[in-house]
Amino acid sequence: MDVTTPDLTLPAHMLPADGRFGSGPSKVDPGALHALAATGSTLMGTSHRQKTVRNLVGSVRAGFADLFSLPEGYEVLLGNGGATLFWDAATFGLIGKRSQHLVFGEFSSKFAAAASAAPHLDEPEVISAETGSAPRCVASPSVDAYCYPHNETSTGVMVDVVRPDPSSSALVLVDATSAAGGLPIELSACDVYYFSPQKCFGADAGVWFAAFSPAAIERVQQLRGRWTPASLDLGLALDNSRLDQTYNTPALASMFLVDHTLKWMNNNGGLPFAVSRCEESARRIYEWATASAVASPYVADPALRSRTVATIDFDESVSADALAAGLRANGIVDTESYRKLGRNQLRIALFPRIDPDDISALVACIDELVARLGG
Repeated sequence: MDVTTPDLTLPAHMLPADGRFGSGPSKVDPGALHALAATGSTLMGTSHRQKTVRNLVGSVRAGFADLFSLPEGYEVLLGNGGATLFWDAATFGLIGKRSQHLVFGEFSSKFAAAASAAPHLDEPEVISAETGSAPRCVASPSVDAYCYPHNETSTGVMVDVVRPDPSSSALVLVDATSAAGGLPIELSACDVYYFSPQKCFGADAGVWFAAFSPAAIERVQQLRGRWTPASLDLGLALDNSRLDQTYNTPALASMFLVDHTLKWMNNNGGLPFAVSRCEESARRIYEWATASAVASPYVADPALRSRTVATIDFDESVSADALAAGLRANGIVDTESYRKLGRNQLRIALFPRIDPDDISALVACIDELVARLGG
């Protein structure tokens, strides 16, 4: 460091208790990791067809049913892979002929692309909006599946989960990867609410979970005659989920971490408890950004601002990259913006496991670094 380089070392008393603010993978509770290690040889490396693993899968399915107050007839399904794999599985097992997709960020565009590339499906209807905003579904008689994310992880935009045409038999498929467990949801408003567990549930990747309505289950059964690779076969996922197992060997560590988080959520008040933590973190960071002289919420409409992923723009006097580097040098990590968005911004997770007090500490550290960097 020479005389022209500012000292970016922050005093220990300013720092968050936990400096992990990644939007995915997210902060994993150290207590969950210690609990996993304490299982020793009784879980990892054991058969996924035996009681130990099947009891764990059953506990996870029951935990999700409790958390989401599963409506009558809905079932929790799971399979290996993640949301990306689920998009492909949906093109075989949930979209009959044509889908409609809302695209307002990187991840919503990927599902639309998967449906467009599927040779057995008609070209999907795609309704797009500029990043930082969101479009609405439009009722369409030619569509048998409406597809959109509850929360667009890349941009920090959230939307309400609603049926575009309640009188239609078309399914509503909602990507809840960065929403499930952190945003309120009435599952009766959709037919498939699917997600990976490496966001609000503080787990590792490698598995997908979904709540399926009776109509979605019926659609899966109707399409079972369509040729489908076994790894993408939602019929096989349905059969195995009902036996509290997966078609092939599951990601056990991730399953254990999900179960640990579900018990923490449900024992403390369920989804309202988890949502309230996210909302408090969101209140703190958006109030700070709105009042800041150099920062502002990227999402202009307060109703669309995510309560689980905050995207914060900075004016040209401040380099967000320099801020992220300064934060990282102090053990505050993974605040960088989404790589393809290309904005001068930070992206900060507000998931339930993140203490709202750590959000307050984070913004104080950002203010201090801005001052030292000359912003």
